[in-house]
Amino acid sequence: MAATLSKTERPPAPTASIKNTRPSAQRLSPVKRQQRRAAALIVIPFFALFAAVMAAPIAYAAWMSLFQERSSGLGFGGTEEVFAGLANYTEALGDPIFRASFAHIAAYCALYIPVMIGISLALALLVDSTLARARRFFQLAIFLPHAVPGIIAASVWVYLYTPGLSPVLDWIEAAGGTWSFFSADHALGSIVNVAAWQWIGYNMVIFYAALQAVPREVLEAAVVDGAGPFRTALRIKVPMIRSAVVMTVLFTCVGAIQLFNEPKILALRAPSLGAEWSPTMYILEAAFTKHDYGLAAAASLLLALLGALLSFVVTKLGNRWKAS
Repeated sequence: MAATLSKTERPPAPTASIKNTRPSAQRLSPVKRQQRRAAALIVIPFFALFAAVMAAPIAYAAWMSLFQERSSGLGFGGTEEVFAGLANYTEALGDPIFRASFAHIAAYCALYIPVMIGISLALALLVDSTLARARRFFQLAIFLPHAVPGIIAASVWVYLYTPGLSPVLDWIEAAGGTWSFFSADHALGSIVNVAAWQWIGYNMVIFYAALQAVPREVLEAAVVDGAGPFRTALRIKVPMIRSAVVMTVLFTCVGAIQLFNEPKILALRAPSLGAEWSPTMYILEAAFTKHDYGLAAAASLLLALLGALLSFVVTKLGNRWKAS
């Protein structure tokens, strides 16, 4: 006789706890724990240093940019810091000298970036060519100007630009020409020459290192197909190092808007440059000559915002070029 049990009499179905069935999935092995601790030991110093030298100064500058120093009473007392909101930003953007400094940097970039990138790339292609000899020597010789500190390099070129001292001007006069490196028409070219002289070797090394990664079988196939050295360089080598070119252009653009050493030193001999020719020179004057730290902080953050925007634009255009 078959007997059926009621619902209350049926034994409960065995249930398995997920936590008990997969103990290994819920717990980390000792090896994993050690790996995470090692990763933390490596990463934590970086974030601590980043917070100390990058995040904290930016936050402090943002805080300073919201305050202004104003004299109390009728001007006979001291000064006090008052909350000004965005007044420092509007003052900086409304200052024609500050706006003119960005126009100067735009003209500088339009001349400097094509010259520096073009010469660096051409030199890298020449050193990488099969006809080149003593490659190590030429790499070192072209790179050496970058080892000279920027202030010293600018000072050396001021000597080479000064009439009565410069052998360059003596050669120009001996050839029957005249030139004034410090005049209003030529001061920009003088700045570009100093900066390019210092950075061409650095970027040439980057391009040359990228060229070493180009597969040699691809170059050999191009030679078999009848491509000459010039065509191989333009049609094969340059397209295959697009990433290095985009990275170099990005770093050059960001560095160009921070131009300071060259115009600051040349301004001692070129009155047309002035003390606030570039945004960084404007910030220096606002902070340490006028003692307007709120304005200097606001101008610094506006310059940093421009650098971020410029990085975004160059990266986007570079990605399109690499994808084409």
